[in-house]
Amino acid sequence: MILHLSDLHFGTEKPECLEAIRQFCQTHPLEAVVVSGDLTQRARLSQFLACKRFLDQLETPYLVIPGNHDIPLYHLWNRLFNPFTRYQLFFGELEPTLETDNFYLVGVNSIRRRYHTKGHLSLEQIQRIDRKLGQAPSSKLKIIVSHQPFYVPFQNKRGFKDSPLMAKIALEAWAAHGLFAVLHGHLHQPAVYDLNLIFELGADHPVYDVHAGTSASHRLHKKEPNSFNLIDASGKISQYLFDDVTQSFLLKPDMLNK
Repeated sequence: MILHLSDLHFGTEKPECLEAIRQFCQTHPLEAVVVSGDLTQRARLSQFLACKRFLDQLETPYLVIPGNHDIPLYHLWNRLFNPFTRYQLFFGELEPTLETDNFYLVGVNSIRRRYHTKGHLSLEQIQRIDRKLGQAPSSKLKIIVSHQPFYVPFQNKRGFKDSPLMAKIALEAWAAHGLFAVLHGHLHQPAVYDLNLIFELGADHPVYDVHAGTSASHRLHKKEPNSFNLIDASGKISQYLFDDVTQSFLLKPDMLNK
């Protein structure tokens, strides 16, 4: 199983949620933890340090990628010339790969210094990720991790405009190599969509767009509870919500199953 966290926003974190995540990791046989961006609120050194310490304490292999909050907002010089310096000081690669017994995970950096929230993919990125997927074992679930969702219903104007423009081009290439899902955050709204149906990719299998809510921040969307996703080796996708009474994450009754 992999645990899909997102939008931790250290600097606005809720200690009770962090402790509940720790407890969940201790009681479930996880292969990896994935964090789909926005590790911090304002890309400060203290916030990156707190996030790094938290993830290390989980004692589980993890893969993280940057979100738009993980590059400086107000320090324009750093944003223009060294946008990822602080992130890389603590987490290294911007596009890591992690292979476990049942999953092949690839991080994609969709953040650009010239945009505030909008996601971006380049042709070079698409081709490089395509080569990785082509070399990945066919027996494992192939999953991409990026911050901005590849699909958002057009009624959600903010989310719709932030989706990468080349998402469909990327998906057409990646789906041909057996892509199972793309994991995202950004909107603080959990959801699951079948991109193969939405974009008519022509694949003979579903390709899921899996959105996560904020797992630990008080920056909630319309008072939705903190949440995270769990994906098991069979491809079952489940959503867990934070419960104030038990101070733990509980399985949502109507699970986000594929």
